[in-house]
Amino acid sequence: MPLFMDVHDKVEGLTAEAVAGAHARDLEVQDAYGVSYLKYWFDEASGKVFCLVDAPDGEAAARVHREAHGLVADQLIPVQEGA
Repeated sequence: MPLFMDVHDKVEGLTAEAVAGAHARDLEVQDAYGVSYLKYWFDEASGKVFCLVDAPDGEAAARVHREAHGLVADQLIPVQEGA
């Protein structure tokens, strides 16, 4: 399945707890769309969030975020894993 990095440019009020909660909701919803949110990174100061997701396509990845918490990514970039 293709890998994507989704980028949220500015999540207002971002905290470690908030992003962990959003990720937990993604995990609850993802199976319905054949998606697997693998990992995330964030910076509280800038409000940036990056999510690595294994999904059949970009729309499926976006649907999970939309249903789970409504925070749809600003960018969805196809990526390949390196060594």
